[in-house]
Amino acid sequence: MIGPGPVSAARRAATAELAAAGVGSPAFDAAELLADVLGVSRGLLPTADDLNDRQAAAYAALVARRARREPLQHILGSAGFYGLDVAVGPGVFIPRPETELLVAQALEGIAQVAAPVVVDLCAGSGAIAIALAVRRPTASVTAVEASAEAVGWLRRNVQALAPTVRIVHGDVLDGSLPVLPVDDERARPPRERPADLVTCNPPYVPLSSSVDHETEAHDPRVAVFAGADGLDLIRPLVGRVAELLRPGGIVLMEHDESHQDAVVALYEQSGQYAAVTALADLAGRPRFVRAVRR
Repeated sequence: MIGPGPVSAARRAATAELAAAGVGSPAFDAAELLADVLGVSRGLLPTADDLNDRQAAAYAALVARRARREPLQHILGSAGFYGLDVAVGPGVFIPRPETELLVAQALEGIAQVAAPVVVDLCAGSGAIAIALAVRRPTASVTAVEASAEAVGWLRRNVQALAPTVRIVHGDVLDGSLPVLPVDDERARPPRERPADLVTCNPPYVPLSSSVDHETEAHDPRVAVFAGADGLDLIRPLVGRVAELLRPGGIVLMEHDESHQDAVVALYEQSGQYAAVTALADLAGRPRFVRAVRR
């Protein structure tokens, strides 16, 4: 039972409670919640003063929420992503650590472009778009998202972390959307600038796949599942991305680990791309495709 007293005792009690509830990372989550209550970094917990009655009650309440399998990121109000704290909550997909590799690959792909034009499709919270804009201040970054709830979080994060990111609220497949910036705002008609880079972490989980409780109960279904085989959005996106990219431009797309051969084939068979490359995440799982517009 969590009560006032030594931090170490409260932390052990919380870890045991979370483990009994089936939380996948009970020790980590217990430490994160305790650090939040005390207003210190996790690394400073061993030197923290004993919990008083108020702190112990607050900690017990947060641990109880996590034991009910409310996502840790919802409780804390943010998710760490590529060195940033991205605000998240109900209505928006929580960015995952594995997607950070997509950002790293994207930054490498535009390293030699002085002022790259970047479009992030299915932007959600804006994690990818914002990380790219922060790391490449000279980039013109546009984030496209259809969900009104997710756009609310996207606007909040852009305002707080990367105000230069341009937000487009609409369907990523709608070719009439003004997604790309123009060379000269005064031009009539405007001359759109094709993208040097398109990133996308679309919904891709097959409907028959099982997901963890947090994903099932709290992530928006439209941001997770995509038809019987999980490719309902990726299929048309292959052509949509080609419309946005300049020749030589790069696309990086995340996909389900069961999809790599199928997604590679979609890009190759379209005839619009060269150098289609399958990439693995840091755990060695096949999760990304990189391709170059012909």
